[in-house]
Amino acid sequence: MTSDGPGGRIHMSDPFATPEEEKSAVRRLRGRLASPVTLWTAPGPAGLTVSSMLVADGDPGRVLGLIDEESELWDAVEMSGKFAVAPLAPADRQLADRFAGLMPSPGGLFVGQTWQQTDYGPVRAGLWAGCRLVSSRPCGWALLVEGVIETISADAPTAPLIHYRGRYRELG
Repeated sequence: MTSDGPGGRIHMSDPFATPEEEKSAVRRLRGRLASPVTLWTAPGPAGLTVSSMLVADGDPGRVLGLIDEESELWDAVEMSGKFAVAPLAPADRQLADRFAGLMPSPGGLFVGQTWQQTDYGPVRAGLWAGCRLVSSRPCGWALLVEGVIETISADAPTAPLIHYRGRYRELG
């Protein structure tokens, strides 16, 4: 849909969007499942926003996530054998975009925040889990990474940032 405005035509929809009939049914299904927005970091430092992940309770507890095999994060995790996972809050939307590569980060990904250096990678104050890599394998278009949780920081009560239908949402 377009509209003639004072400066010419204005698009009311995204002209670069994939037409509805060409969209993947699997991708549409995934988009309709709410996912937590998390930040994964590793020594290096390296980091990546990850929303395709889950925590499996057990002894020991485990973290599983789908990450890009060609990412700097995977290179750092593979080299160190460790990584940290932290849930993000609604106030962290720009941070999520920066680590997802959707927003510029002059000076590097870790500039402009207070980071604590750990054996698992840089973390911010709040809830995070330090994990040891135990396995990885191709899964769909990504790499399924499994880590054993070795440490969990103190829990800071905060609402989670959620990814749903291509947008960030918050509970409440």
